[in-house]
Amino acid sequence: MIRALYDWTMRQAGSADAPKALAVVAFAESSFFPIPPDVLLVPMVLADRARAWFFAGLCTVASVVGGLGGYAIGFYFFETVGRWVIEFYGLQKGFETFKAAYADWGLWIILIKGLTPIPFKVVTIASGAASFDLVVFTLASIVTRGARFYMVAALIRRFGAPIREFIERRLTLVTTVFAVCLVGGFVVIRYLLPKG
Repeated sequence: MIRALYDWTMRQAGSADAPKALAVVAFAESSFFPIPPDVLLVPMVLADRARAWFFAGLCTVASVVGGLGGYAIGFYFFETVGRWVIEFYGLQKGFETFKAAYADWGLWIILIKGLTPIPFKVVTIASGAASFDLVVFTLASIVTRGARFYMVAALIRRFGAPIREFIERRLTLVTTVFAVCLVGGFVVIRYLLPKG
């Protein structure tokens, strides 16, 4: 089933309705769909580099709105829809770990997981189920999803096809390093710099 969904997603990249498909996939991936929008974003930017920022922005907005949908699933419908989504993807263990950590690390979890290809749907549903602050969740989602999609678009726009394989194989590594640097910067500012 996942392969069929992947093939369908890839076919959309070459269609006239590719931007609509990108928005739908980015929205759905944040709450229930298994395929990340990067598989559409990369070939679309390759095909039309002049529109790279438009595609990244569209992807970001749709992903954040979809994340709000995932949040609503966790907040209002966790025992029905939310639990089913988590179990369908076999993410029960990861979900329980996220939920338990939200009391102390909610913002950092959203920032780190939103940058990586680790299923963002787990973060959005867990945020809702934990009743995490909706404003903070939304702002963190904008920052983290925007950073990820604009970074992918920038790399493809600048380097073209040769960088595609690197992104597809090492996106997790690149975004994880970026997330560690981002969080490390906040930790330095918060705990290590002298207070004025």
